[in-house]
Amino acid sequence: MGEAKQQARSGATGAGEGIAREQLKSIVERIERLEEEKQALADDIKEVYAEAKANGFDTKTLRTVIRIRKQDTSERQEQEALLDLYLQALGMLSIAAE
Repeated sequence: MGEAKQQARSGATGAGEGIAREQLKSIVERIERLEEEKQALADDIKEVYAEAKANGFDTKTLRTVIRIRKQDTSERQEQEALLDLYLQALGMLSIAAE
């Protein structure tokens, strides 16, 4: 077992351990604060989708649009080409539709 783990288990409290404890506490508190902010943002996004739905927009389609807008142009074109290829192979898209 590592020395730090052994010291932590034994309850030894040296100056270095106090610093490490404070650093760990600071890191944990920052993560907790960011998790709270993340949840607040998720709630805000949920409200916007609810507003969109109330105004007659399809939220599933909106989510797709958001996902597509995150992609760069070449990645999006590659995915569209693969989708067309698969749909053609399954007979769900005619070649004339291109």
